[in-house]
Amino acid sequence: MEEKNLKLEGYLGQVQKLAVVKQVDFGVYLGSEAEKVLLPKKQVPEPVEKGQELEVFLYRDSMDRLIATTQLPKITLGKLALLTVKEVGKIGAFLDWGLEKDLLLPFREQTGKVREGQEVLVSLYVDKTKRLCATMKIYEHLRTDSPYEKDAQVEGRVYEISDNFGVFVAVDDQYSGRIPKQEALGTFAVGDRIQARVSRVKEDGKLDLSIRKKAFLQMEDDAKLLLEKLKERGGSLPFTDKADPDRIRRETGLSKNGFKRAVGRLMKEKQVKILEHSIVLEKES
Repeated sequence: MEEKNLKLEGYLGQVQKLAVVKQVDFGVYLGSEAEKVLLPKKQVPEPVEKGQELEVFLYRDSMDRLIATTQLPKITLGKLALLTVKEVGKIGAFLDWGLEKDLLLPFREQTGKVREGQEVLVSLYVDKTKRLCATMKIYEHLRTDSPYEKDAQVEGRVYEISDNFGVFVAVDDQYSGRIPKQEALGTFAVGDRIQARVSRVKEDGKLDLSIRKKAFLQMEDDAKLLLEKLKERGGSLPFTDKADPDRIRRETGLSKNGFKRAVGRLMKEKQVKILEHSIVLEKES
Protein backbone atom coordinates (compact mmCIF):
# COMPACT_ATOMS: atom_id res chain seq x y z
CA MET A 1 0.00 0.00 0.00
CA GLU A 2 1.24 3.46 -0.88
CA GLU A 3 2.24 5.35 2.29
CA LYS A 4 2.17 8.77 0.60
CA ASN A 5 -1.63 8.90 0.74
CA LEU A 6 -1.89 12.46 2.00
CA LYS A 7 -5.68 12.57 1.69
CA LEU A 8 -6.20 9.28 3.51
CA GLU A 9 -3.57 10.23 6.08
CA GLY A 10 -5.75 13.25 6.78
CA TYR A 11 -8.53 10.89 7.83
CA LEU A 12 -6.38 9.24 10.51
CA GLY A 13 -8.36 8.93 13.73
CA GLN A 14 -11.68 9.68 12.05
CA VAL A 15 -14.72 7.75 10.88
CA GLN A 16 -15.25 8.05 7.12
CA LYS A 17 -17.32 6.50 4.36
CA LEU A 18 -15.01 5.07 1.70
CA ALA A 19 -15.82 3.16 -1.46
CA VAL A 20 -14.57 -0.34 -2.27
CA VAL A 21 -12.09 -0.06 -5.18
CA LYS A 22 -10.54 -3.53 -5.20
CA GLN A 23 -11.21 -6.97 -3.71
CA VAL A 24 -8.31 -9.27 -2.79
CA ASP A 25 -7.99 -12.57 -0.93
CA PHE A 26 -6.99 -10.83 2.29
CA GLY A 27 -9.67 -8.10 2.27
CA VAL A 28 -10.72 -5.10 0.23
CA TYR A 29 -9.08 -1.80 -0.63
CA LEU A 30 -11.05 1.39 0.01
CA GLY A 31 -10.65 4.91 -1.34
CA SER A 32 -9.59 5.38 -4.96
CA GLU A 33 -7.24 3.74 -7.43
CA ALA A 34 -4.63 6.40 -6.62
CA GLU A 35 -5.16 6.37 -2.84
CA LYS A 36 -6.38 3.26 -1.10
CA VAL A 37 -6.30 1.65 2.31
CA LEU A 38 -6.78 -1.97 3.29
CA LEU A 39 -9.80 -3.24 5.18
CA PRO A 40 -8.73 -6.73 6.41
CA LYS A 41 -10.87 -9.68 5.39
CA LYS A 42 -12.25 -10.36 8.88
CA GLN A 43 -13.64 -6.80 8.87
CA VAL A 44 -15.32 -7.02 5.45
CA PRO A 45 -19.13 -7.38 5.58
CA GLU A 46 -20.75 -9.93 3.30
CA PRO A 47 -21.76 -9.44 0.60
CA VAL A 48 -19.66 -6.54 -0.64
CA GLU A 49 -19.36 -5.07 -4.12
CA LYS A 50 -16.95 -2.75 -5.91
CA GLY A 51 -18.12 0.85 -5.52
CA GLN A 52 -20.01 0.08 -2.30
CA GLU A 53 -19.40 2.60 0.49
CA LEU A 54 -18.38 1.32 3.92
CA GLU A 55 -18.18 3.28 7.15
CA VAL A 56 -14.72 2.73 8.60
CA PHE A 57 -12.26 4.13 11.11
CA LEU A 58 -8.66 4.76 10.03
CA TYR A 59 -5.78 4.04 12.39
CA ARG A 60 -2.37 2.35 12.38
CA ASP A 61 -1.84 -1.35 12.93
CA SER A 62 0.92 -2.96 15.00
CA MET A 63 3.33 -2.37 12.10
CA ASP A 64 2.39 1.33 11.90
CA ARG A 65 0.61 0.90 8.56
CA LEU A 66 -2.50 2.94 7.84
CA ILE A 67 -5.43 0.53 7.99
CA ALA A 68 -9.23 0.59 8.10
CA THR A 69 -11.64 -1.14 10.45
CA THR A 70 -15.42 -1.39 10.58
CA GLN A 71 -15.15 -1.57 14.38
CA LEU A 72 -15.93 1.93 15.58
CA PRO A 73 -13.77 3.05 18.54
CA LYS A 74 -15.00 4.67 21.74
CA ILE A 75 -13.17 7.89 20.82
CA THR A 76 -12.24 9.75 17.64
CA LEU A 77 -9.75 12.51 16.86
CA GLY A 78 -10.14 15.62 19.02
CA LYS A 79 -13.08 14.19 21.00
CA LEU A 80 -13.35 13.25 24.67
CA ALA A 81 -14.16 9.87 26.16
CA LEU A 82 -13.92 8.01 29.43
CA LEU A 83 -11.65 4.99 28.81
CA THR A 84 -10.47 2.18 31.07
CA VAL A 85 -6.78 1.52 31.77
CA LYS A 86 -5.99 -2.08 30.75
CA GLU A 87 -2.37 -2.04 31.89
CA VAL A 88 0.52 0.26 32.73
CA GLY A 89 3.75 -0.38 30.82
CA LYS A 90 7.23 1.11 30.46
CA ILE A 91 6.21 3.94 28.14
CA GLY A 92 2.77 4.71 29.53
CA ALA A 93 -0.67 3.25 30.11
CA PHE A 94 -2.69 1.31 27.57
CA LEU A 95 -6.39 2.06 27.28
CA ASP A 96 -9.33 0.02 26.02
CA TRP A 97 -10.85 2.03 23.19
CA GLY A 98 -12.78 -0.77 21.51
CA LEU A 99 -10.15 -1.87 18.97
CA GLU A 100 -7.77 -4.85 18.92
CA LYS A 101 -4.70 -2.65 19.39
CA ASP A 102 -4.91 -0.79 22.71
CA LEU A 103 -4.49 3.00 22.80
CA LEU A 104 -1.31 4.40 24.33
CA LEU A 105 -1.51 7.11 26.99
CA PRO A 106 2.15 8.24 27.27
CA PHE A 107 3.49 9.15 30.70
CA ARG A 108 4.14 12.70 29.50
CA GLU A 109 0.44 13.09 28.66
CA GLN A 110 -0.73 12.00 32.12
CA THR A 111 -1.78 14.70 34.58
CA GLY A 112 -1.79 12.22 37.44
CA LYS A 113 -0.66 8.66 38.08
CA VAL A 114 -3.08 6.10 36.66
CA ARG A 115 -3.63 2.47 37.60
CA GLU A 116 -5.04 -0.64 35.98
CA GLY A 117 -8.84 -0.66 35.94
CA GLN A 118 -9.12 3.10 36.44
CA GLU A 119 -11.37 5.18 34.17
CA VAL A 120 -9.63 8.23 32.72
CA LEU A 121 -11.06 11.12 30.74
CA VAL A 122 -8.92 11.60 27.64
CA SER A 123 -8.77 13.14 24.19
CA LEU A 124 -7.32 11.55 21.05
CA TYR A 125 -4.48 13.20 19.13
CA VAL A 126 -1.82 12.43 16.50
CA ASP A 127 1.73 12.50 17.88
CA LYS A 128 4.93 13.56 16.09
CA THR A 129 5.40 10.06 14.67
CA LYS A 130 1.89 10.15 13.11
CA ARG A 131 0.50 7.67 15.63
CA LEU A 132 -2.77 8.00 17.52
CA CYS A 133 -2.33 8.52 21.27
CA ALA A 134 -4.41 9.61 24.24
CA THR A 135 -3.86 12.62 26.47
CA MET A 136 -5.27 13.64 29.84
CA LYS A 137 -4.44 17.28 29.02
CA ILE A 138 -7.94 18.05 27.82
CA TYR A 139 -8.31 21.76 28.66
CA GLU A 140 -8.49 22.86 25.01
CA HIS A 141 -11.14 20.25 24.17
CA LEU A 142 -13.67 21.10 26.88
CA ARG A 143 -16.80 22.97 25.87
CA THR A 144 -17.68 26.45 27.11
CA ASP A 145 -21.41 26.41 26.30
CA SER A 146 -22.71 24.74 29.44
CA PRO A 147 -26.37 25.24 30.42
CA TYR A 148 -25.43 26.13 34.00
CA GLU A 149 -25.90 29.47 35.72
CA LYS A 150 -24.48 30.94 38.93
CA ASP A 151 -25.27 28.87 42.05
CA ALA A 152 -26.22 25.77 40.04
CA GLN A 153 -25.14 22.47 41.60
CA VAL A 154 -22.97 20.42 39.25
CA GLU A 155 -20.91 17.23 39.15
CA GLY A 156 -17.54 16.88 37.53
CA ARG A 157 -14.25 15.03 37.31
CA VAL A 158 -10.88 16.44 38.38
CA TYR A 159 -8.52 16.18 35.38
CA GLU A 160 -5.59 18.38 36.41
CA ILE A 161 -4.27 20.17 39.51
CA SER A 162 -2.18 23.34 39.37
CA ASP A 163 -0.32 24.87 42.32
CA ASN A 164 -0.84 28.29 40.74
CA PHE A 165 -4.37 28.14 39.37
CA GLY A 166 -6.29 25.56 41.37
CA VAL A 167 -8.18 22.39 40.50
CA PHE A 168 -9.39 21.88 36.93
CA VAL A 169 -12.68 20.05 36.58
CA ALA A 170 -14.53 18.62 33.57
CA VAL A 171 -18.16 19.31 34.48
CA ASP A 172 -20.35 16.47 33.20
CA ASP A 173 -17.11 15.21 31.60
CA GLN A 174 -17.46 17.86 28.89
CA TYR A 175 -17.62 21.45 30.17
CA SER A 176 -14.68 23.59 31.31
CA GLY A 177 -14.62 24.27 35.06
CA ARG A 178 -12.07 25.26 37.69
CA ILE A 179 -11.95 25.53 41.46
CA PRO A 180 -9.73 28.61 41.99
CA LYS A 181 -6.71 28.12 44.23
CA GLN A 182 -8.24 30.08 47.11
CA GLU A 183 -11.35 27.89 46.99
CA ALA A 184 -9.51 24.58 46.63
CA LEU A 185 -9.71 23.55 50.26
CA GLY A 186 -9.07 19.93 51.19
CA THR A 187 -7.31 17.19 49.27
CA PHE A 188 -7.95 16.49 45.60
CA ALA A 189 -6.61 13.87 43.21
CA VAL A 190 -6.85 13.55 39.44
CA GLY A 191 -9.85 11.35 38.67
CA ASP A 192 -11.90 12.40 41.71
CA ARG A 193 -15.62 12.84 41.12
CA ILE A 194 -16.84 15.94 42.92
CA GLN A 195 -20.00 17.92 43.52
CA ALA A 196 -19.68 21.68 43.38
CA ARG A 197 -21.54 24.96 43.09
CA VAL A 198 -21.07 27.32 40.16
CA SER A 199 -19.70 30.47 41.79
CA ARG A 200 -19.29 32.35 38.49
CA VAL A 201 -19.92 31.93 34.80
CA LYS A 202 -17.06 33.77 33.11
CA GLU A 203 -17.46 35.85 29.96
CA ASP A 204 -15.82 33.11 27.89
CA GLY A 205 -18.32 30.54 29.21
CA LYS A 206 -15.90 28.72 31.52
CA LEU A 207 -17.16 27.95 35.01
CA ASP A 208 -15.62 28.92 38.33
CA LEU A 209 -16.61 26.36 40.93
CA SER A 210 -16.73 26.10 44.70
CA ILE A 211 -17.17 22.98 46.81
CA ARG A 212 -18.39 25.24 49.60
CA LYS A 213 -21.92 26.50 50.10
CA LYS A 214 -22.81 30.18 49.87
CA ALA A 215 -21.14 32.08 52.72
CA PHE A 216 -24.15 32.42 55.01
CA LEU A 217 -24.89 28.68 54.71
CA GLN A 218 -21.27 27.57 54.89
CA MET A 219 -20.66 29.55 58.08
CA GLU A 220 -22.74 27.18 60.18
CA ASP A 221 -20.86 24.13 58.87
CA ASP A 222 -17.52 25.85 59.42
CA ALA A 223 -18.48 26.84 62.96
CA LYS A 224 -19.33 23.21 63.77
CA LEU A 225 -16.05 22.06 62.25
CA LEU A 226 -14.06 24.61 64.25
CA LEU A 227 -15.82 23.61 67.45
CA GLU A 228 -14.82 19.99 66.85
CA LYS A 229 -11.22 21.05 66.16
CA LEU A 230 -11.14 22.94 69.47
CA LYS A 231 -12.46 19.93 71.37
CA GLU A 232 -9.92 17.64 69.69
CA ARG A 233 -7.12 20.03 70.70
CA GLY A 234 -8.15 20.14 74.36
CA GLY A 235 -10.20 23.31 74.12
CA SER A 236 -7.77 25.72 72.42
CA LEU A 237 -5.97 26.60 69.21
CA PRO A 238 -2.49 28.20 69.47
CA PHE A 239 -3.30 31.02 67.03
CA THR A 240 -6.00 33.60 66.32
CA ASP A 241 -7.89 34.83 63.28
CA LYS A 242 -4.91 37.08 62.52
CA ALA A 243 -2.71 34.06 61.75
CA ASP A 244 -1.16 33.41 58.35
CA PRO A 245 -3.76 32.04 55.87
CA ASP A 246 -1.58 29.01 55.07
CA ARG A 247 -1.39 28.07 58.76
CA ILE A 248 -5.15 28.43 59.17
CA ARG A 249 -5.75 26.28 56.11
CA ARG A 250 -3.21 23.66 57.27
CA GLU A 251 -4.55 23.46 60.83
CA THR A 252 -8.28 23.68 60.18
CA GLY A 253 -8.91 23.10 56.47
CA LEU A 254 -10.64 26.51 56.26
CA SER A 255 -9.79 29.63 54.31
CA LYS A 256 -8.90 32.67 56.41
CA ASN A 257 -12.22 34.33 55.62
CA GLY A 258 -14.14 31.17 56.42
CA PHE A 259 -12.19 30.81 59.66
CA LYS A 260 -12.91 34.39 60.71
CA ARG A 261 -16.61 33.97 60.00
CA ALA A 262 -16.71 30.73 61.99
CA VAL A 263 -14.90 32.34 64.94
CA GLY A 264 -17.28 35.29 64.81
CA ARG A 265 -20.26 32.95 64.84
CA LEU A 266 -18.95 31.03 67.86
CA MET A 267 -18.09 34.25 69.71
CA LYS A 268 -21.59 35.55 69.11
CA GLU A 269 -22.93 32.34 70.61
CA LYS A 270 -20.48 32.79 73.53
CA GLN A 271 -18.85 29.42 72.82
CA VAL A 272 -15.30 30.73 72.28
CA LYS A 273 -13.17 33.71 73.14
CA ILE A 274 -10.03 35.13 71.57
CA LEU A 275 -6.97 35.62 73.74
CA GLU A 276 -3.75 37.36 72.70
CA HIS A 277 -2.24 34.32 70.99
CA SER A 278 -5.00 31.71 71.01
CA ILE A 279 -8.66 30.87 70.67
CA VAL A 280 -10.22 28.92 73.54
CA LEU A 281 -13.54 27.41 74.44
CA GLU A 282 -15.60 29.77 76.59
CA LYS A 283 -17.31 26.83 78.20
CA GLU A 284 -17.91 23.14 77.62
CA SER A 285 -20.06 22.79 74.51
